[in-house]
Order: sequence, then structure tokens, then C-alpha cells
Amino acid sequence: MIDRRGTGCVKFDKAPKGLIPLWVADMDFRTPDFVMDAIRRRLDCPILGYPFIPKDYFPTIARWVRNLHGWEVDPDWMCFVPGIVKGIGLAECAFLARGSKVIIQPPVYHPFRIVSQKNGMEVLYAPLKPVEEKGRLIGYEMDFDALERCIDAGGKVLILSNPQNPAGICWSRATLERLSEITSERGVLVVSDEIHAEMAHKGFRHVPYASVSEAAAMNSITFMAPSKTFNIAGVVSSYAIIPNPEIRQRFFAFMDANELDYPSIFSIEATLAAYRKGAAWRRQMLRYVEGNIAFVDAYLRRNIPQVKALLPQASFLMWLDCRELGMSQKNLMYFLKRKAGLYLNDGSMFGDEGIGFVRLNVGCPRSVLSQALEQLRSAFTE
Repeated sequence: MIDRRGTGCVKFDKAPKGLIPLWVADMDFRTPDFVMDAIRRRLDCPILGYPFIPKDYFPTIARWVRNLHGWEVDPDWMCFVPGIVKGIGLAECAFLARGSKVIIQPPVYHPFRIVSQKNGMEVLYAPLKPVEEKGRLIGYEMDFDALERCIDAGGKVLILSNPQNPAGICWSRATLERLSEITSERGVLVVSDEIHAEMAHKGFRHVPYASVSEAAAMNSITFMAPSKTFNIAGVVSSYAIIPNPEIRQRFFAFMDANELDYPSIFSIEATLAAYRKGAAWRRQMLRYVEGNIAFVDAYLRRNIPQVKALLPQASFLMWLDCRELGMSQKNLMYFLKRKAGLYLNDGSMFGDEGIGFVRLNVGCPRSVLSQALEQLRSAFTE
């Protein structure tokens, strides 16, 4: 147990006092020692001047991507970006005029909509189709008809969540191949947020969008980062992978012109340490997270069957279906906060398709989850 309060921490210091914070997507596990040690070694030099990108920086990332995902990436295809949401916004600024149309697939990570609208883009929606079995949500599928309607309406860029947030879906190769066929034929650039790529659970595999076909590679920008996996979101460590030389040159030139393509000293040290030494730690962390997911699912089935968990295939986020409670979204969030003492993400922030849902962060000690679930059960019996 690590007390994060008073450290300028969004997850705890921005949450209402007295509630268990299980919302924003970072974990409450200690950042690995090999990452902290690398930063401390750099601090042995008492001058924090201008850094440069070491020769082995992008080759190290490329080796990690190849070993984990089986995707052969040329280090020359890569550049640093100052955060994945920022990268999405920068890609929009580099390739689109204000007023252009951007496609998203709700329920989906809400900054896709927010950053696009703040950049003056019009957002088009191609909602995912729920997949149910015996009245229980078991996943989502892409609605390719809805996607094509958005393209017909002038959509120029699709922002893809892969693995999907908030549902934790590892999109299949077949799904991504079909997506590539549609977008490539119609000239729609795919910007793929793959920040949870390193967190596929046992029995599942992340498929990088650009790896499924030459067409996908030639019509995409992929954003990845070690930040979720190694709990270093506060150390900006994201990167872009762009196989197409024309798209790459345009994006890289935009980044260079605005001096946005250089990492900080600590980003360099943290990324190299994570990708050189983090394989075993990553596996151990995932086993614990998988145990937390199973714990939550079993508890809900046994004690609160009206709340149903969609089991994620990747990440430490769980999508909880609360529709059987028969509450409005406002009353649901009031109940969770005021009666159960829990602070979760309101499902409606991910789009209207998220009404009746909440997102739960299970990247924490199991004792915290146990306490949270007991508080939820007790709230129902009061």
C-alpha cells in the first residue's frame, strides 16, 4: 500500500475526499525498481541540461515491439511524441484543416472526441455493436456499415482504440484487416492508439493495426508507450510508428518544426530501462491484474448479480454493466459516490452508448478492491 495523496496525483488528489478512487487509468503499484534506479543514476549528475536521443533509443523500442508483438519495425519509422492524446491532436493539426471530419467508435476513450472538437474538427460516430449471450454483454463488434456511412459523410481520419478502451477488447486480425480494406480504399487515415498494447491478458494477443497488411501499414499512424505497463504516465514516453514515407515525412516535419519530437532526460532513461529490463516484471504484473479481474467478476456474480462485468482481454480497466439496476446515469453515479463511497468513471463520458455503465480501475492492491466491493454490497443492503 502506497499513500499517493498529497503528491499532485490526479487519481487521488483530484478525487472527492473520502471516496475510494478507482477511476483514472494509472495503477497503484510501485514503479519498477529498474526504472527508478535508472532515473536516480541520471540524478547523480547535478546538472539537468539539454539531452539528445541516444543511438540505441529507437532500436531498443523496435526490439521490444518485435519481441512482444511480432511486428518488424524500422527504427527510422519512429519519433517521440509528448503523449498519445497530444499525438492524436498533433496528427489532426498536421493533416487536417479546421472543420474536417474525424470518426470515432463509441463507447470509446473520451479524449478522442474532446481533442478533436477542441481542434475545431467535426466528430462523426460509428458506434460499436454490443454482443450479448444469454442477456449478458460479452463484447463489442465494429459496425462497418456505420463506418462507411461516416466516410460517405466526409470522414477523413478514424481514431482507433486498439486494444479498445473502455471494453478492453483485443481486436482480431480479421476485424483489423476488414477495417484496413475499407479505410484504405476510401482514403481514410487511421490513427491507432495502442497504449494498452503491452497489457494483453493470458490467452489473448494484441495485433498492431499497421501489421495486418501492407495497406494498413501505408495508411496509418500508430501511437504506443510504456506508460501504462510500467506505471510511468507522469514520465512522458510515447512514440509514433509510421511506415509510409510520405505520411512520416509530413508528420515528422510538423513535429520538428514545432520542436515537439524530443523526449526529456527522464523519459529517455525510463523508456530504455523499461524496454531493456521489463519483460519479467510485465508478466508478473499482468498475472496480478488478471487475478484482480477474476476476483471482481466472482464477487459480483456471487453478491451483486445485477452488476455484470465485461471481462477485459487487455488492460487493468473493467467495463461494468449496471443497467439491471434500473437507475438513471445521474442516480447511478450518485449511488456509487454517496452510498457506496466509490469514485469510478461515469460510462456516459465514453458516449451515449456508455449510459448504464461505469469503468472500474483494478490496477491496485486486492485488499482495496475487496474493501470497495464490500462497500458496494453494503450500500445495496442499507
